Amino acid sequence: MSKPRLRFAPSPNGYLHLGHALSALVTWDAAEKLGGTALLRIEDIDRNRCKPEFTQAVFEDLAWLGLSWPEPVLHQSERFPLYAEAANRLRDMDLLYPCFCSRADIAARATGTDPDGAPLYPGTCRHLSNAERIERLERGDPVQFRLDSGAAIARAGLLTYTMIGPTILDRPQIRYARPERWGDVVLQRKDVPTAYHLSVVVDDDAQAITHVTRGKDLEAATDLHVLLQMLLSASAVCYHFHRLVTDRDNQKLSKSKGSPSLRDLRAQGWTPADIRRAVGF
Repeated sequence: MSKPRLRFAPSPNGYLHLGHALSALVTWDAAEKLGGTALLRIEDIDRNRCKPEFTQAVFEDLAWLGLSWPEPVLHQSERFPLYAEAANRLRDMDLLYPCFCSRADIAARATGTDPDGAPLYPGTCRHLSNAERIERLERGDPVQFRLDSGAAIARAGLLTYTMIGPTILDRPQIRYARPERWGDVVLQRKDVPTAYHLSVVVDDDAQAITHVTRGKDLEAATDLHVLLQMLLSASAVCYHFHRLVTDRDNQKLSKSKGSPSLRDLRAQGWTPADIRRAVGF
């Protein structure tokens, strides 16, 4: 069997904070315990928010923590044609359809929420005729492309995945995936030929990732990734979900909330050892 391969894959849309530090440390520690390799991947598909200075800061912050990785580092912004190819494979299976609904349209018609708490897409554009789709595409209406989850799940059948926990060396457990909780998710946008769920599955397969370590807040997303792995004939991986770093209000840290960055803490005199103690590692 090939040696274990893991990855830490931040989005450079801001500076890394303590939550990222924990995730990175968990990944490198797991790779060491499994006798494998930890890779660094830059998930920069969001052209508007991801900045070169944030990417450079990722390298600097991780090196400051004492972590290293093989070169070259994969940058998702350089792989858009591969994601478009994967989307076209789904389109050829009749599993991808154009959606012209705005966020307001969806919110007004949604009857529930997905695991992230967002309004669940009601499937409005799934029922458009081919003529209507062609007319609106030719007219240049704002569009995104969604997975027909019902058809996709019917095609894939019963889905399971392997979870390891609470530590990376524990006995694997088999879990059932429930992608129906997500409805018809967006996998491709007009301006960007991919979305997170699609690109992460394509890249995990391309990089021969065997184990994915991620925070518990991303556990539900595994449902979709397992489904896409099956549809795209990608290799399955083992999953390990680690705890989150939270603030005084017991909310997870985030860039959008202005959680203190590693750079801020370093400027205040923190050391890598302080970071490790702060995240309980």
